[in-house]
Order: sequence, then C-alpha cells, then structure tokens
Amino acid sequence: MKKFLLGVALLVATISSAQKGSMLVGGNVGFSSEKIGESKSTNFEFSPKVGYQFADHWTAGVEGTIATLDVKGFGKTENYKIGGFVRYSTPLSETFSFYTDLGAGYQNSSLNNAKGMYASVTPALFINMKRGFGLNFSIGGINYDNLDGKNDPRQERFGFDFGKTLNIGISKNFEL
Repeated sequence: MKKFLLGVALLVATISSAQKGSMLVGGNVGFSSEKIGESKSTNFEFSPKVGYQFADHWTAGVEGTIATLDVKGFGKTENYKIGGFVRYSTPLSETFSFYTDLGAGYQNSSLNNAKGMYASVTPALFINMKRGFGLNFSIGGINYDNLDGKNDPRQERFGFDFGKTLNIGISKNFEL
C-alpha cells in the first residue's frame, strides 16, 4: 500500500509560485460543529506549515496538525500530526499558481494512546493577493492513515475525497 501511495503521489505531484531561496509559511484553521438529536460534537483543527523553496517550483519543509474533537457525553480527544512535505508549484499567471503537496509523517491520538502514520497528496490553487501573501484553496485529495491503539484493532483508512471537502488557508513567501 505504501509503495502504491508513493507511486501515485509522484505521478500526481508534477503540477504557488515558488522562487528559489525563499521561505514559505502558511497553514489552515478549521472548525466544525454537529448536532444530531441530543448528541453534539465540535471539532477544531490547526495545521501550520513551514518550508524552504530550494529550487524554482520546489519547496520542502515540515507540517503539523493539532486537532481536538469534543463529543458531548463521550469526552474530548486530541490528535497530533508531525511530518514533512514536498511541494511542486506551477505559476499560471502573476495572480494564480497551481501546486501539489505530498506530505507524510507520524500521528498520535489521545484515544487509547493510538499511534500511526499518515500520507496525503493534495492539489491546490494559490491566489497571490500582494507580495507573496495569498490564499490557498483545495477541494480534497488522496489520503492514507493508520492508527494502532492499545486495546483497539488497527485502523487503516484510504480516502479519495475530491469535491467532498473545501479547505481555505493562507501562506506567505518570504525572500531570504
């Protein structure tokens, strides 16, 4: 499965205006709330990203996620991810760029102290608002993750969710 994901990622990752020698700082913030009958859940997620643009169009760096899920009557679960990413970007104009991120790393969930790995391929659009500051838009991607808890069976998920999600984030390119 891991070899398959790497192969797919390399094929897809051939499509933000990266300039050699600059620093990329960005991320996403998410919140959701759901109520079904008497049950209510809230989810908060913060996903920062820092990278170095080592060649024209190519960026490598670190990414992370801090997420909490609070379900009324069941308690609060905290999830963490830390890993690396590689981005290939193609400018479409001065304002628009298309990029694809390939990310992979370690994840941990406070529910039964579960640990595992994740991998994702996410194509997105960067809109340059002014001087390298802009908005990132994605509508899903390809995701794989696994978690193995102390008293729970191993969980593995593979997702292909284009068009099912909408992520909006910000980023800034700093000239070094």
